[in-house]
Amino acid sequence: MCHELAQELIRMGHNVIVVTPEPSLNTASTLEVFEGVQVLRFKTGKLKGAGKVRRALNETVLSWRAWRGINSKLKKQDIDAVVYYSPSIFWGPLVKKLKAQHKCKTYLILRDFFPQWAIDEKIIRAGSPIEKYFRYFEAQTYRAADTIGVMSENNLALFKASHNTSATVEVLRNWAAIGEKIAPEKHVSVRAKLNLENKVIFFYGGNIGVAQDMANLMRLARSLRHRSEAHFLFVGAGDEVELVKKLARDWDLQNFTYLPSIQQAAFDSLLSEVDVGLFTLSKNHTTHNFPGKLLGYMAHAKPILGSVNKDNDLMPLLNGMGAGFVRLNGDDEELYRAAEQLLDSSELRKEQGINGLQLLRDEFSVESIAQQILARTGG
Repeated sequence: MCHELAQELIRMGHNVIVVTPEPSLNTASTLEVFEGVQVLRFKTGKLKGAGKVRRALNETVLSWRAWRGINSKLKKQDIDAVVYYSPSIFWGPLVKKLKAQHKCKTYLILRDFFPQWAIDEKIIRAGSPIEKYFRYFEAQTYRAADTIGVMSENNLALFKASHNTSATVEVLRNWAAIGEKIAPEKHVSVRAKLNLENKVIFFYGGNIGVAQDMANLMRLARSLRHRSEAHFLFVGAGDEVELVKKLARDWDLQNFTYLPSIQQAAFDSLLSEVDVGLFTLSKNHTTHNFPGKLLGYMAHAKPILGSVNKDNDLMPLLNGMGAGFVRLNGDDEELYRAAEQLLDSSELRKEQGINGLQLLRDEFSVESIAQQILARTGG
């Protein structure tokens, strides 16, 4: 998403530098050009795949390590706006320094209410010292913003009710670029590789973590194992990968395959081959998420099947547009019935996929998002 936004801003005539952490660097920072975007990487400790304590410590010093690595390369640049993305909640000190140095506007793209979702999942105890620690950095990140963009109307109401900020807070939807997709022949066909030529592939791609409640989709795979034409394919990384593998072994799921994360080009090619896009959100959440993976599904005209927490905006949006079936997490029977409808009708899959693509064009185009951000930052 961030890469697509950067490319759109460049197309509109702006110079863009993307700053991102990279644990594997041997130097403090590197600058390269990737698909027309300047990418400034700074050295940091391990983040993905690190234990919870180690990751928290490494994220805590993100701003310090970033400033040390990038300041010499940015201080002579004319920076008109800083657009930053959360998660992580630890960018506040860096953004504050850049804002003061360049006298520019700042825009926070807020996609994840952390630590609230971790409290909902009982990973963090409400009122504990660790919650107060994370809340401190969360507040710093919000204070550094002139404008904060949240994903949905419900999240906007939740944010305003729980946070007091001088920033302008508005709805900024997730986005995707809509264009010609990579043809599957440019990469090895996943159907041929996994012997799935005659299967209806239910696909999950992205983070496999606690916030998703992956056991929810594994139960769906178990309930459909008697349907030989259905196959579940998960691709990604996260804290619940081992849980997913264990459930597949314990339940002897012959209709399930897990693959680790792949490059974006291969991911796009894979999306062109699958039949149904899956997603899941934990029923314990009190905030409302719009997973970015849904935009990829819609861009490839795939019907969407998933579960959400109570009152999530996604349910009326996707169900109302006929772009898929969204059910409450925990209602396994309804999710199963929706899956069977998609499994039984290629025409329904095609119709819902087309509706999803139209919804993407109407509500989630990268062009409209770029214009909204520029309107707030004076671009």
